[in-house]
Amino acid sequence: MQQTGKGREEEATVDVQFTDLPNALIACKVPQDLFIDGSLKAGFEALFRPFDPEVQFQYFKSFRRVRISFGDALAAAEARLRLHKTEFSGKAMKLYFAQSVHIGSPRLEPPKPDKQFLISPPASPPVGWEQSQDATPMVNYDLLCAISKLGPGEKYELHTATPTTPSVVVHICEDERGGGGGSSTPDDSDHDDKPRAPKPKIIQTRRPDYAHGVEQ
Repeated sequence: MQQTGKGREEEATVDVQFTDLPNALIACKVPQDLFIDGSLKAGFEALFRPFDPEVQFQYFKSFRRVRISFGDALAAAEARLRLHKTEFSGKAMKLYFAQSVHIGSPRLEPPKPDKQFLISPPASPPVGWEQSQDATPMVNYDLLCAISKLGPGEKYELHTATPTTPSVVVHICEDERGGGGGSSTPDDSDHDDKPRAPKPKIIQTRRPDYAHGVEQ
């Protein structure tokens, strides 16, 4: 009875192992003639049909590979066990199990919105994001009032000097045209009558004197 139970455990283990295997094989680095020669292709397919009469073949010429899909994993495992590294068209044929990719959904899902805000421009804001309100501009009305009371040539001290920092003083500029009265901006007729101020002359740097007694 113990041997029978042990045998059942071994059979169950073998079944689990075969169930976990994929039902497709990949033949790598097959000859280039396999993709253009019909007789060579028929001989290649005949090697796998004894394991599964309904076996299907997919040829990838650019990669020099062939995908062999069987009806179950047991047939794929047996074909790989018997045909791996066997000679075909003068070269050893290498067979590997095809890796199955589990997508989870037949449709392409969008990426998770955790870091989606890093895209420029962002597709959508992250969860919980709110538009920030612009801060109210700070206007020092006391300073504006003090400056408005000053006349030309007067000054207003904003910050008193300390042993480590200088003082900040606002000076009111004087009127360069003087108190001539009337409008502060002359019209076109006055502008034409008054002579224009000469342009400032650019003073060139004086060349040093040449000493005749110094030989080059």
